[in-house]
Amino acid sequence: MDAATQPFQARTHLERRNLGEALHGNMEYLVRFAQVHESFRRSEIEALAIVSNVDLEIVEYDEESPFCIIKVPDEKAARALVSRSVLVKSLYELWGKGQNYQELHEDVRRRSESKWPDYRTCSFKFDFDSYAGKRTSKEKIPLIQSFGYMAFEGPIIMADPDETFIIFELYDHRVASSRDKTSRTPSPQPEPSKLYFGRWLASGSRDVMDKYDLKKRSYISTTSMDAELSLVSANITLAAPGKVFYDPFVGTGSFCVAAAHFGAFTFGSDIDARSFKGQKEEGRPIGLVRNMLQYGLEANYLDAFTSDLTNTPFRNMPIFDGIICDPPYGIREGLKVLGTREGKNVGPVYVDGVPTYTFEAMLNDILEFAAQTLVPNGRISFWMPTANDEDIELAIPSNPHLELVSVCVQQFNKWSRRLLTYRRCLEGEASAIEPRAKTVPAGTTADELNSFRKRLFNPLRGNLKAHRDTTLKVIECLEGI
Repeated sequence: MDAATQPFQARTHLERRNLGEALHGNMEYLVRFAQVHESFRRSEIEALAIVSNVDLEIVEYDEESPFCIIKVPDEKAARALVSRSVLVKSLYELWGKGQNYQELHEDVRRRSESKWPDYRTCSFKFDFDSYAGKRTSKEKIPLIQSFGYMAFEGPIIMADPDETFIIFELYDHRVASSRDKTSRTPSPQPEPSKLYFGRWLASGSRDVMDKYDLKKRSYISTTSMDAELSLVSANITLAAPGKVFYDPFVGTGSFCVAAAHFGAFTFGSDIDARSFKGQKEEGRPIGLVRNMLQYGLEANYLDAFTSDLTNTPFRNMPIFDGIICDPPYGIREGLKVLGTREGKNVGPVYVDGVPTYTFEAMLNDILEFAAQTLVPNGRISFWMPTANDEDIELAIPSNPHLELVSVCVQQFNKWSRRLLTYRRCLEGEASAIEPRAKTVPAGTTADELNSFRKRLFNPLRGNLKAHRDTTLKVIECLEGI
């Protein structure tokens, strides 16, 4: 008798489960996201499916809910998928779902009855995860007891049991938030709109944010990207061991640190070299290098040099697996590139920073640079500010050799910024987008060269004081003050 036809009872419960998954195809799992950066979550998990080489199907997803149902080939693939996710809190084998408890119990019986014997003698515990609502301990007990038909006989252990089963309740947050909190007569608790039941499998990597917290980092500046978004950006850009990642606006190296954490080799450049070049302090390395040493990532750090995208020393050939950057927005002062001012007599080694560079031109140059230097299917992710107003929306830049993969938005007040991610098309796969001709900037001042900056410092509506207060808050958010 071969292994495929051995009776189930001759196997361990793990072997039986793996064989069952192989026989029945892709299994459904419940992903419990953190309810933060909602527009980034799907992009991250889809990117991690590529990194992990996992066949992923998203069955049910809603940005207003932290619960997502996915299909992957097996439990091993599911664990690999979420193992490095920053926005996933935990992963569960889905045993049932429904609109109410009657539907939930019916679905639990249908989906999981064949699995119950595998866990009959294991130690276990039941717990609740309610979103936008809550239940008292007294209310939870009869609901937990309603699952008694599974006939588990093992000991109940609340600390580190063999298996953990979770009842998930999703309440309509609009109903929950509209309840009268001023009345002394308690309003009735709304019933959950969706219910899920699952077995815990794995946790994500949200704990890594504490390790890379900017408050604990040796060297930062006002423009350092926070740890969570740096790590998410690296995931979406497919950072992985053996890949080479580049940040053309490296600053204090937040993206280099994040990509190196996931195993990529990293290096960067900047027009301002003070973070990686200059006089060393006694017994201390230069700032950016100090960050790498702090986290034990020095083996993944290649180097940094002074440059900008309009005067790059790189050849026009595919050398990078990924590019991540947060380009300057030109809010406090005009954007600068290496060059000379018109009409200035220049010696053979003189270089002058020139502010005659438009924000839109910089975005197009970033994409053109990526199109020339990314390997096929390599990715570039960069941050772009925008206004939450249709009249002043900045168009998403495009390039005929790059495919827009995702647009993730971080909302502030009247302004926001987007993480744009593109994939380098394969040869012969170029899109129908016509390449843009370079244009000569029409203007000389920072406002004339940067429409985003001009709109930011001009009143949108209301009085000047209100606009000024809003503008200061936007600057604090965008430039990390």
